[in-house]
Amino acid sequence: MKENSLNTISNLFEGKEIRSIWDTEKEEYYFNVVDVISALTDSKRPKRYWTDLKKKLIDEGSELYENIVQLKMKSRKDGKNYLQYDEE
Repeated sequence: MKENSLNTISNLFEGKEIRSIWDTEKEEYYFNVVDVISALTDSKRPKRYWTDLKKKLIDEGSELYENIVQLKMKSRKDGKNYLQYDEE
């Protein structure tokens, strides 16, 4: 991916930040799953929610999980980029 940009979206989810990456070649956005879960569910532990959901998808034989990719995104803790669908 060339010249991709890391953005945050907050106006759609009542100010809750959702990190995203724009792929200029594919012209697609990629969103941080845990940020989306946090915004939609108000879960106190969105990473745990995502872990449980992944297990359920695998157990049910869903192929959706196979299409989810990990990308480097900026951590809220230290501002560094890490490979993740989520962060601790």
